[in-house]
Amino acid sequence: MGLLDGILGGAVGATVVSAMNSLIQQHGGVQGIVTQLEQQGLGNTVKSWVGTGPNQPISPEQIHQVFGGAITAIATKLNMSPQELAAKISQHLPGAIDQLTPNGTLPAKPA
Repeated sequence: MGLLDGILGGAVGATVVSAMNSLIQQHGGVQGIVTQLEQQGLGNTVKSWVGTGPNQPISPEQIHQVFGGAITAIATKLNMSPQELAAKISQHLPGAIDQLTPNGTLPAKPA
């Protein structure tokens, strides 16, 4: 069972949950995703997801820019286009990170 199964399970198709689990795992968990987005100039956006206020949107183009190689690889495995996968991830990643960071705090790094 993956990281997001319980959070997104019924609300999002299993394919998107699987893709987001892969993306998060490939980038070092929630902290890795946050760091990667911050390094690409999206710090305010990702901080809104971690924080307790409203989540700022992210575009499919921004997802593809930050995670392009991983998006392409995951999309290929799932028989989707990278653009389609980036669009789905852009819709659901803000809420997923928000749910995975209760009370506005990142989870502890695994040992």
